[in-house]
Amino acid sequence: MKNLKKYLLVALISLGIVSCSEDSIPVANDVILEFNNTFGETTIVLGDATSAEATVNTSTEGQAHHFEELKYVITNIRLIDAEGNEFPYHVNDLDAGATIVDQSKTETLQYVLTDIPSDEYTQIKFGLGVKTELNTLDEVSFPNFYAAAGANDTAMHWEWGTGYRFTKIEGFYGADNSELSFHSGSTVEGTNGDESTYTQGVDAYRDITLDLTTNATVGNNAPIIMIKADFDMFLSGESNKVVLVSTADLSNNATPSIHTATEMEKFVDNIGGNGDSDITGMFSITSVEN
Repeated sequence: MKNLKKYLLVALISLGIVSCSEDSIPVANDVILEFNNTFGETTIVLGDATSAEATVNTSTEGQAHHFEELKYVITNIRLIDAEGNEFPYHVNDLDAGATIVDQSKTETLQYVLTDIPSDEYTQIKFGLGVKTELNTLDEVSFPNFYAAAGANDTAMHWEWGTGYRFTKIEGFYGADNSELSFHSGSTVEGTNGDESTYTQGVDAYRDITLDLTTNATVGNNAPIIMIKADFDMFLSGESNKVVLVSTADLSNNATPSIHTATEMEKFVDNIGGNGDSDITGMFSITSVEN
């Protein structure tokens, strides 16, 4: 009987320890997304045409290029747990659940997701760009995102359209540092000025799906998910190998005022994936720090 009481006492103490341990885990915590924009394994340094510090990349077709400006929009973020349950993070609120990654602004390279339920997450999904139903310059519904995207040093509004730029790259290529200028974004078709006639044209939004290298454990800690965006894919992607030109030829032209929406899709498929055989594009997970 004495031994039985000892066993019962040990069991109760153990149960108490487990209960206290479980009770001490917060119901939610932050998850930090940290973006590293690279050419291959080298973090990009921006620079003008004559910069000696700018990171120069050479495409698979042998074309040297470097960037002076590099920005892109991340929205529609979702975390998926080990059971396949999806936690959407303000997916219909650009003010609360979208960010503009700007290589010239260190503070934009981290984005904090708040109040994420405690769980083990194995995968992350997010959008490169803005999905169709939210892609209007809606200052009333999303004043903060509207203002951030339209700021003079950001300029992620189309001057002539109703939606947002999704990616903006300015730079130089070739031995003579010819101008490289690429802007992506979805297009609409219809009568100019009559929104009731607008229909989806080219959809430049891409949904990215990435498996985490290690489960992100949300609870006592706020994990950091390190995401690499490899802009070597810009000209040397899985979908297309691009050689930039600066002639009257529309194909592969590096000037937004000249290249067509169809040509734009080549670059979009490279960096954002084609949505079919490639759902990662230029993005990958390098590590998860719990």
